[in-house]
Amino acid sequence: MTIIVTGGAGFIGGNFVYYELKHHADDKIICLDKLTYAGNLETLAEAFKSPQFKFVRADIADRETVYKLFEELKPDIVVNFAAESHVDRSIEDPELFLRTNIIGTSVLLDACRKFGITRFHQVSTDEVYGDLPLDRPDLFFTETTNLHTSSPYSASKAAADLLVQAYQRTYKIPATISRCSNNYGPFHFPEKLIPLMIINALHDKKLPVYGKGINVRDWLYVEDHCAAIDLIIRRGTVGEVYNIGGHNERTNLDVVKTILRILGKSEDLIEFVTDRKGHDQRYAIDPTKISTELGWTPQTRFDDGIKLTVAWYLEHRAWWEKIISGEYKDYYAKMYDNR
Repeated sequence: MTIIVTGGAGFIGGNFVYYELKHHADDKIICLDKLTYAGNLETLAEAFKSPQFKFVRADIADRETVYKLFEELKPDIVVNFAAESHVDRSIEDPELFLRTNIIGTSVLLDACRKFGITRFHQVSTDEVYGDLPLDRPDLFFTETTNLHTSSPYSASKAAADLLVQAYQRTYKIPATISRCSNNYGPFHFPEKLIPLMIINALHDKKLPVYGKGINVRDWLYVEDHCAAIDLIIRRGTVGEVYNIGGHNERTNLDVVKTILRILGKSEDLIEFVTDRKGHDQRYAIDPTKISTELGWTPQTRFDDGIKLTVAWYLEHRAWWEKIISGEYKDYYAKMYDNR
């Protein structure tokens, strides 16, 4: 099969590209990415060595370009990771999130309508459900939980989900949706919580923690997430939503302290800062449906996954140092300008 992976130069998309190359040697993987600030072509350096892999620089909201690509590539499956995803950035500039996350998704769906596919998969987030109270550990998000967004980011993702469901019902697009908890692992962009804390700690810089650090997240190792999506696109039921969670709830403060402990750094580096606007209290996913229907369960405990993640950042300093310096943005030019 030919699979288009949009946003494949980003964190989760890049890991999914590697997962597919490793587990499905007969499939052709086409990465479509605009290479915005979080898209990093160096993430795909090893993928370029595979004859199965091809990279195309394009914006999913560019209808003419997307249509041409679909006509030329004739994809069987489209997995849409492409999204603006940082909550703080969405608070500063909501319009950018509307263009990519909503308009971009609509363009992809129209291309699927026009040219035909066997599966369109929308990668969403548990943030579309809003949040849960800290004093009710018995409550979890299920696939039937009402959408109740808190930020421009989550609102744009919820809108995209509803659009996918509308296209599936109205135009019979063979679509599925997955909503995941917070991912962590290799290639995570340095402005996100876990890599930011690792890098700051390595430099003995202050580790900024919102509010009192009591907000709770369910952490999902990125390879486990990729395995779940792979199952959904091949065996999931058209029209269904699948929640993907790690059963690894931790407060933000616990996560930061764990990182400091692994690195042998003092907790004196922790600095509490003004809380995020509209900061969600707790995310917690019930993944019973995907476990029952498709046999997926998370394989990585947080205590193991965080050690693997810290080790990866220690072993791949060049990757994140180029991002911090801005040099990573020059990689595309180095790769392609003289070709």
